[in-house]
This record gives sequence, C-alpha cells and structure tokens, in this order.
Amino acid sequence: MVALLLLLVGGAAAGCGGRATTHHKPGTSHEQASGNVGTLLPAQDGEGHHWREVPAEGAPQVRLTARPDSEDGWNLQLTVSRFRFTPDSTGGAALPGAGHAHLELDGRKLARVYGPWFHLPAAQVPEGPHTLTVRLYADDHTVWAVGGKAVEASVPLTGAGPGEAGHTHANSTPPPATPQADRTVTLTVRDGKVTPAPGRIEVTHGERVALRVTSDRADTLHVHGYDKELALPAGQEATLVLMADRAGLFEVETHESGLVLTQLLVR
Repeated sequence: MVALLLLLVGGAAAGCGGRATTHHKPGTSHEQASGNVGTLLPAQDGEGHHWREVPAEGAPQVRLTARPDSEDGWNLQLTVSRFRFTPDSTGGAALPGAGHAHLELDGRKLARVYGPWFHLPAAQVPEGPHTLTVRLYADDHTVWAVGGKAVEASVPLTGAGPGEAGHTHANSTPPPATPQADRTVTLTVRDGKVTPAPGRIEVTHGERVALRVTSDRADTLHVHGYDKELALPAGQEATLVLMADRAGLFEVETHESGLVLTQLLVR
C-alpha cells in the first residue's frame, strides 16, 4: 500500500512538472493561469473568437499610428497601456493585460502582431481608401473587451494606384528580387502543405540567409529565437533576410496556419 501511494504521488508530480506546456507563462503559478479572467461574451470576431469582457478600470488600451515608410508601405506603431505582448505564451491561458494583436484591413485579417512595431507592405493595401484596425487579444485568442466593445483602434489608409509613387521609390532600374544574402531558401505553402518538405538547414554563424516564401493565403512568417516576422500576402512572394548571428536551432513557422516551414541550425 505504501509503495502504491508513493507511485501515485510520483505520477502526479511528473504530470505537473513533466513535459513543458503553454498553459501558463513561466514565472506565473498554475492558479494564476487557470483562473477566470473577465466574462466571456456571445460576441465574436470574424474568425469565431469570443470577446472577453473586463472592467474599464485597469483594462488594456491601444493607439495606432501609421507612418509612410521611405521605401515601401507604412511603419505601424502600436502604443499600448496596461498591456504587454507575450509571444512566448500564445495559445495558453488568458492572463490579465497580456497577449497579442490582430491587424485588419476593412475587416479582413492581415496578420498577428507581437510587438509595438509592424511594417505593412504597400502590396497588401489595394488602391483607394481603407480602414486599418488593430485589436488586442488574450493568449487564448479571446478578444479583450470593455463595455461590450472590443479593445481596438483604427486609422484611415489610402492605397496607391498603378503608376502612382505612393510610398515606394520610383527607380530607373528595378531592385533585385532578393536582397543581398549568402544563401537563399525558397519555400511554398499551398493547401496547408509546405514545399519542399520541412527539414533542417545548416547555416554558418554570420551568414545572411534570405527566406523567400510564397503562401496561398495571407499569413505571418516568424523566426523563433530571432523574433523576426514577415507579412505574407496571399499569392505573393515575400522575402526576409536574416543575419545568423545567434547559434542554436531555430524554427521558422507561420502564425495563422501554424505550419513549421523549416529549421535553421546555426553553428
């Protein structure tokens, strides 16, 4: 009986402290992470995520500023208060004042945002006037809400038409398709499948690696460990050049579809 009791206690301890999970962020207790935060409302966003109502006092706030970039598109600044970005615990429990943001153009989702700055390429904004909206989400993907309204901010944005300078440079010679890099990795995402099949790419420390990705749906590319992101317009090739100045094994994935595209092994 004593042996059986010890076995049961040991198994329970292993279940709690074994394989790492994302149900709560390191440094917070299980009680904090699993406790109820606010009230879930019937209202949903366009992807079916419920709103999470919290009191106005101490609730997250966000402001959005769009500044034209000197080369292409806009640089977006998300000014938040009583809120912190927690990309390392996305998918876990809803903790007060923590999470990420969604970026939408006229109600159509463009990308997730995991920090105060985001570059929006001009190619993702069709010609004409639009409304750009940023909305705050908890780690469990529920929408932070106050007084029955989502915590969000919007700004008007006008896309340049064909032949207009807009926010891009009009050069006499077109820029190269791929920025200067020591190595180029070309990947394609179609119907939820990655081509070539995900594998491991060995990279020498100090190399510049260009990730050229074409996705059949709008998504966001994320290089773990380097905290680098790239918006992926639907059906258009996008390129991220990364300086491999950190040794280790790093996954390259898409946020919306949750696909691992490849792994970079930097030696």
